[in-house]
Amino acid sequence: MGQKPGFKDQIISTVGKGWAIPKVLRFTTIGLVVVSALVTGVSALYSLNLVSQRPTESPPSPSPSASPVLRAITALGRLEPQGEVIQLSVPTSLQGARIAEVLVSEGAEIRANQVIAVLDNRDRLQAAVERAEKQVKVAQANLEKVRAGAQVGAIAAQEAKIQRLEAELRGEKDAQQTAINRLETQLQETKQAQDATIQAQEATVRRLEAQLRNVQTDFQRYEQLGRDGAVSQSELENRRLRVETAIEQLFEAQAKLSEVRSNRTQVLTTLTEQLKEAQVNRSKTIDILDAQISEARATLEQIKEVRPVDIQQAQAEVESAIAVVAQARADLELAYVRAPEAGRILKINTRAGETVDEQKGIADLGQTDQMIAIAEVYESDIGKVRLGQRVTLTSENRAFEGELRGSVSQIGLQIGKKDILDTDPAATIDARVVEVKIRLNPEDSKRIAGLTNAKVIVEILL
Repeated sequence: MGQKPGFKDQIISTVGKGWAIPKVLRFTTIGLVVVSALVTGVSALYSLNLVSQRPTESPPSPSPSASPVLRAITALGRLEPQGEVIQLSVPTSLQGARIAEVLVSEGAEIRANQVIAVLDNRDRLQAAVERAEKQVKVAQANLEKVRAGAQVGAIAAQEAKIQRLEAELRGEKDAQQTAINRLETQLQETKQAQDATIQAQEATVRRLEAQLRNVQTDFQRYEQLGRDGAVSQSELENRRLRVETAIEQLFEAQAKLSEVRSNRTQVLTTLTEQLKEAQVNRSKTIDILDAQISEARATLEQIKEVRPVDIQQAQAEVESAIAVVAQARADLELAYVRAPEAGRILKINTRAGETVDEQKGIADLGQTDQMIAIAEVYESDIGKVRLGQRVTLTSENRAFEGELRGSVSQIGLQIGKKDILDTDPAATIDARVVEVKIRLNPEDSKRIAGLTNAKVIVEILL
């Protein structure tokens, strides 16, 4: 109520009143309504398409301070002397050697080639050097003697030596022959004496055998008389006792004869062996003296004639002796353990009297006047690291106060596993990392000269 009827309402109202609308007009009206609806829908679609193609106004971008920007790479690291820690030990050939003396203490500054320890074989090797040096002097003296040529006194002395050996040979021949003759005579006399003793004992045995036969015959006769009752029983027993006594005496004589024969064999064997030994000794003595005389005569010829080959031989002996000295000195040098470079003794692992530890050696040496840090940078961050970048280091365990400063001096060429212990239990210990060396500023390097292997937190500024 109070509203003005629309076009559609008017049409309906007119139709309702029974107006007569021609058929053509009715279809025209419906067509207009349909076209109007289509036009409206197309207009709406076109408007939406224009809206979608219109560039939208971008929201205002946040300020640079609101976006996180990577300004540094953080990694774990450790402190080391420049050039790493050197383990001072003995050569492999001297493994198991014992330390006689340690000449340095922990923390001591040492110079290159300084002796830090002495092994217990030093005295023996020193004696070998001295002995070799004396041999050089002997060889040199012999060389000078050869070069000087033969001396009249040396020739005369050698001729006298030959004469002495010849006289000794004659004397030994006579003495040895005399001993042989004595043994031959003793053997002959002993043999004769033994034979006489044997003959005498054999005669005794024969006599006792005859005596035994007589008493046996007499006993048999008395035994017959005893059966006839012609003699008394006591007389018969007396004859039997004589037979038994004769038997015992015969047995004793036969045993003594065997003993005499055995002694004869033993004595003659001993004397024969002594005679053979004397003959061998005579031949041996003569052969030795003949050889000595021949050698002395050859030496005399050498003394009389100095040849170039003799000088060369003497020179070679000198050179050989010098080579022995060089070898002995080289062996002696092995008894002294020296530092290959200057640095500081970080730790002594073997004391005097102990055997050198094969794993730890004698001592650890490092150049602590210039300390460096080894940072383990993750593989994902290594591409951002460049030589010369500034670095700050801090100590998680407060090994030192404040920060250390330095710069990247070397970037590793290999990717490996994480090595430095991380106290974070959730950290990945097998993460792939690259070692980056950081050279510390001189003033900071002095501060941590005694903190080798200390763990640090490294920040590489980008």
